[in-house]
Amino acid sequence: MAMRTDTEKVHKLLQIITDYSVQWLQLQKQEFDTIDGVLILDDIVGFCGEPDFQEFAAPYLKKIFSCLDISVKFFHNDADGRGCSRHLAEVGVNMFNFSFLHSLKEMKQWTNNEVVLFGQIPPRDVLAQGTSEQIADVVRNALNGLEDRRRIILSCGGGMPDGVTSEQIRAFVNATKEMENV
Repeated sequence: MAMRTDTEKVHKLLQIITDYSVQWLQLQKQEFDTIDGVLILDDIVGFCGEPDFQEFAAPYLKKIFSCLDISVKFFHNDADGRGCSRHLAEVGVNMFNFSFLHSLKEMKQWTNNEVVLFGQIPPRDVLAQGTSEQIADVVRNALNGLEDRRRIILSCGGGMPDGVTSEQIRAFVNATKEMENV
């Protein structure tokens, strides 16, 4: 709501957050010069449509992702990714952890296949609560019919949930291996 009622204040706040983030990342790189990647998490972006993303997120993310000369520029947004996905490469993102709400095919189209996609498997309902067969089915469905499987790292569409067993992880890994040659 503040983006509509207090636009100037929102931009001021975003600039403060961005400047702090840039300074913090640069300090880390200065102290640990072997750092070659950054992970920025921002699920709020998923609540913005494309025009709001372009105004309220893109310029600030671009500043953050361009502040270091690094190889991996990883962005996490496991909310709705439709508003941001088309612009990720423009802001400097080269790896995107997205929600299971979107298919790999959609994400490949929306990102113009310019970004490594990381995710797709529902963390709680499938990985943590699913049977081995349900997990395998979701992996197969995620990859079936996908002509170009480059730039994909199957993972949870978010983070690893509590309670995932070794058996469930093995089911995920085995299903992924099975699909390598299909």
